[in-house]
Amino acid sequence: MDYAAKYRELDVRPLEPGILEIRMRAPEGRIPTATARMHLELAEIWLDLDRDPEARVAILKGSARGFSGGGDFAMIEEIQRDFAARARTWREARDLVYNLVNCSKLVVSAMHGPAVGAGLVAGLLADVSIAAKNARIIDGHTRLGVAAGDHAAIVWPLLCGMAKAKYYLLLCEEISGAEAERIGLVSLACEEAELEAKALEVARKLAAGAQTALRWTKYSLNNWLRLAGPAFDASLALEILGFTGPEAREGLASHREKRRPSFPPPPEGF
Repeated sequence: MDYAAKYRELDVRPLEPGILEIRMRAPEGRIPTATARMHLELAEIWLDLDRDPEARVAILKGSARGFSGGGDFAMIEEIQRDFAARARTWREARDLVYNLVNCSKLVVSAMHGPAVGAGLVAGLLADVSIAAKNARIIDGHTRLGVAAGDHAAIVWPLLCGMAKAKYYLLLCEEISGAEAERIGLVSLACEEAELEAKALEVARKLAAGAQTALRWTKYSLNNWLRLAGPAFDASLALEILGFTGPEAREGLASHREKRRPSFPPPPEGF
């Protein structure tokens, strides 16, 4: 599988027989950001991983500075002003979730530093999610002025329960990796210095296991996520709809200006 020919913002390389590393690229000293290109590649990589005869397990990583940042401001502005961009982003966001859920190969995520946006989608949907204890996990959708739609409805209530899911998604409160492990949002937490070694240790165990049994177990367990598909589809549609409104415009402006947002009142009768 020639990943380099297709992927520009994901660096895919073999670590050991059966184990691939998928690293989200970022400029030196920066955190990976979901540009339009990165968003597309995060949706498609799981299809190619599934078809790769040499791959058994993939480890998803970020940059030295952190796992993932939020959406690129230019991409968000394009979504706000252009219908075609909204339609494309909706399809890619849907495919990112469903392609990862349906990928037969095992995925391990190794999250450190900030974990936000499209990278967090893949990080939390991984079969084994591992976070540094000091990682900063944030779902910032409502702070941006849109519904928490790109993965939250399909997985957060199953992982940490409805009460915690509502608390963190409605308030956009930051969660440390240690707390995320405590509430069940991630599989494991460890010291940041041990993160890559722990992810590789887990990947080796998975790669050495009975592949048919593992893949069929994943397929069966992920039926819980497929059952949540209608809730996810509705939340994603509402998120995309929200990008057309005044709350998202104020949310983006406040991020750009590094200030607290002052959201307008909801429409009359809402």
